[in-house]
Parts: sequence; structure tokens; C-alpha cells
Amino acid sequence: MKIKKRLFELNLPAGKSAFLWGPRKVGKTYWISHTLKEALIIDLLKTDTLAEYISRPALLRERFQDHKGLIVIDEVQKAPQLLNEVHWLIENRKISFLLTGSSARKLRRGHANLLGGRAWRKNMVPLSYKEVTDFDLERVMISGLLPSHYLSTNPVEELRAYVADYLKEEIISEALTQNIPAFNEFLHVAAITSSELINYVNIARETGVSHKVIRTYFDILEDTYLGFRIPPWKKSKNRRMIITEKFYLFDVGIANYLSRRRPLLGSPEFGKAFEHYILMELKAYQAYRNPDLPITFWRTSTGKEVDFILGDKELAVEIKGSSRVHEGDIRSLKTLIDDGPVKKLCLVCLEKHPRNLGSNIQVLPWQMFIEQLWNGELI
Repeated sequence: MKIKKRLFELNLPAGKSAFLWGPRKVGKTYWISHTLKEALIIDLLKTDTLAEYISRPALLRERFQDHKGLIVIDEVQKAPQLLNEVHWLIENRKISFLLTGSSARKLRRGHANLLGGRAWRKNMVPLSYKEVTDFDLERVMISGLLPSHYLSTNPVEELRAYVADYLKEEIISEALTQNIPAFNEFLHVAAITSSELINYVNIARETGVSHKVIRTYFDILEDTYLGFRIPPWKKSKNRRMIITEKFYLFDVGIANYLSRRRPLLGSPEFGKAFEHYILMELKAYQAYRNPDLPITFWRTSTGKEVDFILGDKELAVEIKGSSRVHEGDIRSLKTLIDDGPVKKLCLVCLEKHPRNLGSNIQVLPWQMFIEQLWNGELI
């Protein structure tokens, strides 16, 4: 197994700056060191470097106001005061910066200078099918797609360390809570209910804290790029639609580890994990090719549901983790057709060959779906 060239591209014109966000261990630092070899890198994970710039942010201006190339500040959220100096250097010296981080929450909470539109926003996400040789779907259900986890000979130990070192210690400090057992239980329940409609009251009951605290916990996961909400489609003309959001953890391996699931092929747990994985591919496509692409889901008040809608009903995607699709599996897609025009409808599954099921519904093997998505054939 090897990782190919990452799909992420910076394409930063001279004189422009950018934030690069993404969860820890997603590959930001590796990509920078192997791609931006001429850049000056300030690594705030180094204790002495961090202490120096926290105590005297003006050092950035004093040292680099005559610098001609790109300056990278890694983990910029650790020293939010530097952003005032970055702002000055952009405005007065036209210096380009790449500012990376794994938490925008610290910056927003501290009312940091987010440069007022002077920096692009970029995101790096876990690996895509297109970035890996000899892609092993069953392995992905265990390891997930953080690079070091997928390549590891013992991915479960990697996941255990990640959860202990990052999800618990770092996120608990973000939450500013002393109720560590409750937050740990929240992570477990959030993983179990990942891909389901968010029910704050039920999760609060399971966790033993108020639903307001649960909302804050979800916000923290989103602000630290460890999860995201998928909103419902709300523009139906003919039906009452669900207005509750869904929540997904950022990586299928993390979700399965925290929920203590072992999704074996053919099991209900596999179907849920397979849907999560396909969403990861959609999120990668969104991050790297079409950042303004809306991803929603369609669900009526009577329970009819289509997993994902891309764009303004440009592409409807239903996902089945089975090797044989039946007529009953497309009922929700047919109902969606009745609700208004949909340009393309796909059912993504484990079948080996593509076929049509009438009403312009195309059954696609998951590998073919991903290839067509990245080739621009679907949207």
C-alpha cells in the first residue's frame, strides 16, 4: 500500500495568503514539507518557538518584513496574537502566508484577527480512493483514512492513541469542562449515532448532561474539524420535509473505533460504515474540486429518505452496502423524482457492473462512482 500524490492543491498566486485547516494527522505538515520546499516554515508545535512568539509577537514583523517568499505558520491557533502581525505584513509588505491549523475555535473564541478576507480558506481531509494504491475497502472500515492509520500494520493501536491523545485530551481542553466522563461518553454516543438525525435530548439523556451542553460538544467537534453536520433538503414543493440535521465524524475509522463497531461485509454495521465512507469521498471532492457545492440529504416526514443530494438536485445518491440491489432499494429515489426534477440519480453499491433500473436511475459499483465523480462526469 502506498499513498499517491495528494489531491489537495494550493495554487496560491504571488502576494496572496491562505488558511489551511484540517484535523490533526490528516497530512498538512507532510504535504507542506514535501511540496513547499522553498517556504520558510515556523512550526508552533516546537515549544521554544511557540514560547518565543507568544511572549513577543512583534518578532514576526521584525524578522521577516523584508522576506520575499512564502511563510508558513504551522498550528497558528496556538499563537492567535501573531495574526495581527500577519495582517500588517500582508498589507504593508505584500508577503504571502500559509497559516495552518486544526482548530478555528481558539481563534474565534479569542476574537483573533482572521484577516478580513485577505486570506483564502482551504481544507485538507482524510485520504480519498484516488490517493491510495491497492485500495482495500474492508481495511478502511477498521483503519479509516488518516494516512498514518491506513498505512499502519496495527491501525487499532493507532486509533487508540489518536483518541487518547487528541480527541480526549485536546477536545476536553477545548470544551473547558471538568466533566471528563460525560465528554468521553458523548464521543461514544456521537459515534454510534453518526449518520443519524441529531437528537440532542436523547444524547443528553445517554450522556448525563443538558442538551445545551450537547450542542456545545457538537460545535466543538465541528470547530476542530473532527465532525460535520449535513443539513436536510428544505425546498420540497409537494411534501413535508424533516428539518433536523445529521452529524458525521470526519473519519469512518474513528467512528467505528469510538462506537466499538466491527463492520463485517454484509452486516447492517457495514452498510452504515459504507455510507459514511462514500460521504468522505463526497467531502473530499467538495474540498478539492467544488468548495461551494451543497451536500444535503432528502427525508420526508413519512420516513422516505435519499442519502445525499449534491447541488440543486443535480445529483441524488443512494448508498447500499450490498452486492445485489433490488427494486425495493430505489423506492425513495422514485419518490424523490416525483418531488421535482433531478438531473442524475445513482445507487452506489457493491455490485460488479453498472446497470439501469428505469426512471433514469443508474446502479453504479462504488469504484466506478468515485472515478466518474472525480472525472467530472456526474456533476
